[in-house]
Amino acid sequence: MVPLSYYLYLTAILFAIGVFGVLIKRNAVIMIMCIELMLNAVNLAFVALSRYLNLMDGQIFVFFIMTVAAAEVAVGLAIVVALFRLKETEDVDEINLMKW
Repeated sequence: MVPLSYYLYLTAILFAIGVFGVLIKRNAVIMIMCIELMLNAVNLAFVALSRYLNLMDGQIFVFFIMTVAAAEVAVGLAIVVALFRLKETEDVDEINLMKW
């Protein structure tokens, strides 16, 4: 059996990769993918801890997080497509609709 600490190290690494991807990359689609990576890291931590503690609470939270992630992807990609049609770029630095 794999120790719990290995799962937690993996989730920390995946979450850190997601944070760095959001902070460094300027492409909107890649930023959404990095947010999904962070959500999946949290899901892995919930499942590992719920398995370690023999509780179902973490696995129930995973279903809620997956629902929110699916809605986030649908809305986020719709916004990215609409902004791409308007500005013809995916670079978040060039999308400044709030400026006059």
